[in-house]
Amino acid sequence: MKLVVQVRLWPTFEQAAALEVTLRACNDAANFASATAFTTGDRREYALRKHTYREVKARGLGAQAAQHVIKKVADAYTTLKANIRAGNLGPEGSARRARAESKPIVFRADAAQPFDDRCLSWDHTAHTVSIWTTVGRVKNVAFVGSPDQLKMLALYRKGESDLVCRDGMWFLYATCEIPDVPVAEPDGFVGVDLGIANIAATSDGARHCGKGLNAVRHRNRELRRRLQAKATRSAKRLLKKRRRKEARFAADTNHRIAKRIVAEAERTGRGIALEDLGGIRDRVRLRKPQRVTLHSWSFHQLRSFIAYKAARRGVAVIHVDPAYTSQTCSACGHVDKANRPGQATFSCTSCGFAEHADVNAARNIASRGVAGWAVSHAADDAA
Repeated sequence: MKLVVQVRLWPTFEQAAALEVTLRACNDAANFASATAFTTGDRREYALRKHTYREVKARGLGAQAAQHVIKKVADAYTTLKANIRAGNLGPEGSARRARAESKPIVFRADAAQPFDDRCLSWDHTAHTVSIWTTVGRVKNVAFVGSPDQLKMLALYRKGESDLVCRDGMWFLYATCEIPDVPVAEPDGFVGVDLGIANIAATSDGARHCGKGLNAVRHRNRELRRRLQAKATRSAKRLLKKRRRKEARFAADTNHRIAKRIVAEAERTGRGIALEDLGGIRDRVRLRKPQRVTLHSWSFHQLRSFIAYKAARRGVAVIHVDPAYTSQTCSACGHVDKANRPGQATFSCTSCGFAEHADVNAARNIASRGVAGWAVSHAADDAA
């Protein structure tokens, strides 16, 4: 499996200046290549290289850097095409899709730039890197990371690394190919119900409350509104300073929840059953105050955290259809909308079984996980 390790660079003033000049030159060349791709219609890497390679090199970039700039542009147009095809930019004729299709892709001056092993070398003993820049090779750039990150980097790093400048700080994102851990045959499943009031509830009865996270988001939303209305220089500085604070808080919360769920599944020898929530934003109908909460809820991030942590532990993960899991009794299987009289309450109108609504839904997800795993592996055995 592939994981991305982030390490922070600690360049000197002169080294940082060289990195900044290089990043600006690369993205300036990328904007030229993007405009050429848009004008000529040649957006594949090899076709685009014929039109732009000489000019990109003439802008002060080395051969390898020029190749990576052109590939970055081609990949950006491939991603744009995939998003349009998937409907992520709206249906044909929508204003958002029309804007995306009517102009070339533009790269920020500090957008990430990939470097391969010819342009970037690592010294894991001294914790330094040597990196190509437009003003010459810059050596002995210090980097830091957690012990686990540094160990993973030294053992499994493979392929390109991305140079990133964020809020005046420099980072390298390196891809590591971790050996796959064999998935153990699960002895049952832990069902996980994802929601807004409770970020996650498990079939074991554990509930990870979303009240605190939603309160932080509401407070940040109100603060952003007031600062944007004020529009003074100090207000804009504060907005810039706080812009990633909420995202970091939510990611940390999701990491902790995912770690607990995976650890419990591993300890008990079970797999993890998750809801297949693809397209949930288009399916659900909510009151206006709830829409902001839903659209800022990082359920996809939580699911991805659970998936990669489970893969590293050899824990099986299966996705099941979430239809009617909140209306189905986990004790007798009776399905009725009246089974759920309130957001947190489940009371079966047939057998009288009562439980917290999210825990009941998680138990139904766990049961579907068992059935889905049996069906999929029966098909594999037959093949």
